[in-house]
Formats: sequence, structure tokens, C-alpha cells
Amino acid sequence: MEERDMTTVDHIIELRKRLMIIVVFFVVAVVVSFFLAGPLIEFLQVSEEARDLTLNAFKITDPFKILITVMMVLAIVMTSPIILYQVWAFISPGLYKKERTATLSYIPFIFLLFIAGVSFSYYVVFPFVIHFMADLAADLNIEQTIGINEYFDFLFQLTIPFGFVFQMPVVLLFLTRLGIITPMLLTKYRKYIYLVLVVVADVLTPPDIMSHVLVTIPLILLFEFSIVVAKIGYRKYLKAEALQQIEEAKRQNESLPPE
Repeated sequence: MEERDMTTVDHIIELRKRLMIIVVFFVVAVVVSFFLAGPLIEFLQVSEEARDLTLNAFKITDPFKILITVMMVLAIVMTSPIILYQVWAFISPGLYKKERTATLSYIPFIFLLFIAGVSFSYYVVFPFVIHFMADLAADLNIEQTIGINEYFDFLFQLTIPFGFVFQMPVVLLFLTRLGIITPMLLTKYRKYIYLVLVVVADVLTPPDIMSHVLVTIPLILLFEFSIVVAKIGYRKYLKAEALQQIEEAKRQNESLPPE
């Protein structure tokens, strides 16, 4: 059914259908996560980043809270491709055929870039932050007693945002393919975007110049790569627009009465 033929009730029914599919897959992912959460928690505790730390449970319910938190994070990550596909399926009737194909191909890259961002944060940024905090505590003669709940909260707060930050190439490509932004606009405001990226890096890292540089440089390189990708997407957008105008001109000529 085309978008223009769908009534408000049809939209609500379609949305309900998409949400039900997401809920079913999320429930299945939660069940699977129950078996994966325990090994993952143990891995995160014995990994190199946490090996020298003594993690304590200050509340009786802390282990249960950690288990539930890890299960939810795993379930959301596993369900994210399904969520993205259902969102695409809901909005795709309003897109041109070529736009549907292009945007559908973004889904695997969104998932892979999210995993890449989380991995970069965990294996590169997180160790720097842990060592910085440990050195700071030693310099101030402070003995750290770390709660396992606080440790995992800090871990997720530091790694998950990087997963979203690494979506920059796909987001800019999507906006370019829709004609909302252009590579020329990105190039024009490059220095201001650099400033925003520096601020983002400052928010995501501790007040350590090495950690700040370690995050800022990859973000800037990611933005420059995003401009290259956006240029490719913009050329495809211009080509699609030109073909659309030609098709509309043909339809108009065919609709004209013969002389």
C-alpha cells in the first residue's frame, strides 16, 4: 500500500504491527541475554582493565542489579538491527524506490559502527581513564574502594555514548541522500564542527590531555571520512533528482492532449 493511500487508522495498525514484532524479538533477546550476561560479567571483571581492581558489592541487591543491567544492554544491542529494520519498514512507503534501497543498506553499517565505537571506547579510552583515576588516587594518597555497581555504571556511561558518536558517517550520509544537508555545507562549517567535536571529547574523557587527544583525533578523522561519504551520497542524490525530473517531464508530456 502506498503512503498516500494509507489512512490514519492504517498508519496506527502498521505502527502497532511493527512494535509487536520488536517486542517479540526483544523478549527473545532478553531470554538469550540471561545465559550470556553471566559470562560477560565475569569477563569484564577479569579483563586487563579490571584485573587489578577489587570490586565490592555494597548492597545485597547489587549483583542482581548488575545482572539485569547487562541483560538489558545485551538485549537492546541484539535487537537493534530488528528495531532499525522495523523503523525503515514503517517509513519506507514514503520514500522513492532508490531511497528505500539505499536506506535499507545503512542498517548493517549502523550496527557495525556502534560495535566499533563501543570497542574503541572499551579497549582504548577506558584503560586510560582507569589508569588516570588510579594514578590520581595514588598521588592524593587515597585508597580506592570500588563498588561493582558503580564500576559497571561508569563502564556503560563511557562506552555506550561512543557507539552513538561513531554513527556520524551514516547519519550524515542519510541526511545528504535526503538533500537536507550538503557536503559543501559541512565543509563551510568545518571549524565549528571541529569545536563541537573537541567539546564532545572533553565531555567523554577525564581531564587528561592524552585521553583528550586520543579521543579528539579519531573523532576529527571520523568527521573527515563522513564528508567523503557525504560527497558520494550527494552525487547519488543529485542523480536521483535529475532522473525524477526527467520522469515527471515525461509524464507531463504524455498527459498533454495531442495537437
